Amino acid sequence: MSSQQGETLEHLPGETATIHAAQSALEGHQRGLRRLLPFLGPAFIASVAYIDPGNFATNIQAGSTYGYMLLWVVLVSNLMAILIQSMSAKLGIATGRNVPEVCRERFSRPVTIALWIQAEIIAIATDLAEFIGGALGLNLLFGIPLFPAAVITGIFSFALLELQRRGFRPLEAGITALVGIVVVSFAYEVIIARPDGSALLAGLTIPRFDGTDSILLAAGILGATVMPHVIYLHSALTQRRVVGRTENERRRIFRFEFIDILIAMGVAGLINGAMLVMAAGLFFGSDVTISTLEGAFAHLDDKVGPLAAILFGVGLLASGFSSSSVGTMSGQIVMQGFINRRIPIFLRRLITMGPPLLILGLGLDATSALVLSQVVLSFGIPFALIPLLLFCSNRELMGSLVNHRLTTVTAWLIAAVIISLNIFLLVRTLT
Repeated sequence: MSSQQGETLEHLPGETATIHAAQSALEGHQRGLRRLLPFLGPAFIASVAYIDPGNFATNIQAGSTYGYMLLWVVLVSNLMAILIQSMSAKLGIATGRNVPEVCRERFSRPVTIALWIQAEIIAIATDLAEFIGGALGLNLLFGIPLFPAAVITGIFSFALLELQRRGFRPLEAGITALVGIVVVSFAYEVIIARPDGSALLAGLTIPRFDGTDSILLAAGILGATVMPHVIYLHSALTQRRVVGRTENERRRIFRFEFIDILIAMGVAGLINGAMLVMAAGLFFGSDVTISTLEGAFAHLDDKVGPLAAILFGVGLLASGFSSSSVGTMSGQIVMQGFINRRIPIFLRRLITMGPPLLILGLGLDATSALVLSQVVLSFGIPFALIPLLLFCSNRELMGSLVNHRLTTVTAWLIAAVIISLNIFLLVRTLT
């Protein structure tokens, strides 16, 4: 195991209290919910990637075009996310290192440099999608032009990153609060949509398609299941948060963190499902197919009133704000892990703000830029997912937390599906 696990680390007061509470839980001194509380948080930060602005348009288009039919795709994609994020968290717990650090340790220097370069390109594409989402939210709610709205998004992300300097608990609380805003927004949307219970249940449990376009849309939902940057990030969030001193402690830490993953990914899955259900209940069967965020906002206002539209915009804004900060954190992990270099996180935020601000400043179409960012993200999935699977299947590296054979087989099948879908989508998009 890594020598990092035996190091004495300096912690802020709030972090020290959490670590002491976690150690008490591991030693059996805590019972009930109090045992779990110190371990909750990392998965909620990671879950932001599954409800970022790129998910909004796809889910809404699916619901408005095919009703509840593709709801089962959202469920399947969420189950995939649970497995993949649990492996990423497990790697950090088992080794005391994150995915990029293990890559640097086990791959040749040229391979590591190449992985770092592609990961930095992915970080730029991630920032692009998240900045556009936040800017669109401000534009729809307050009529602020996209360029200054993107600047405001950047300023807010600086505020969230300041929380990180105060310890992991304030940051986790801030991100969780923003996720909670998205939950409240779409809970209201589902209520006013008055979904058809029997049709909803059928869409959730009966896999089916309706022509080539529905297959393409399902591929879009599934293909966006894994975000490369959050694979890197989740392992970093767990690598030193609570350090297990023995194999038994590391197994117990992972069991607690798995509950964190189930809760956080469950919430993210409910939000994605709520987006589709809202669109199915309000827009399916009408003459208009909703394929843009602006279109969804306008039609909500026309169909059910301004409150629904405002809550939709607030949810989009919260998603953009939270995911923009998570993207910056991931970029920091990528640089530190692959090439063992670090720059101040606020400087990194300034650098990564450049491309999104340039695109919006030139007046390019925001939705087209969002689609392009998702295409670029698709390129990065194999370079994050395949190393993760290789590492988690290595007993020498993982010890008692090595994947079971069934887990490994399932994970490789999921990887094959996700990578194939993304290649398919890339070809369709580019041609």
